[in-house]
Amino acid sequence: MARVKRAVNAHKKRRVILERAEGYRGQRSRLYRKAKEQVTHSLVYSYRDRRARKGDFRRLWIQRINAASRQNGLTYNRFIQGLALAGIEVDRRILAELAVNEPATFAALVESAKSALPADTSAPKSAA
Repeated sequence: MARVKRAVNAHKKRRVILERAEGYRGQRSRLYRKAKEQVTHSLVYSYRDRRARKGDFRRLWIQRINAASRQNGLTYNRFIQGLALAGIEVDRRILAELAVNEPATFAALVESAKSALPADTSAPKSAA
């Protein structure tokens, strides 16, 4: 039986890790053991941050919608409530896109949300 020689596979394995570690600082891009550790950690970071990115974008959309709806005289909370009562189902990504690129369309949505809202019951009552 032929003897198993592992040099080719070992070199390939090391080369792949060092290629993935390209751009890291210092020993992390040059020494195999440090590079392997950093590459593994980087994969963990990227997995975690792919999920975190979704929340980051949602927060950004909400800020944009809030700013645009306040310019039209309605808070974000009341705007979303009004859209739900009006039966308008548009997600936050599209609303943010409209707020930035098509302010007139967004203003029309705000007006339809305003008309669907009941009178503000939490407002202080005027003295009669």
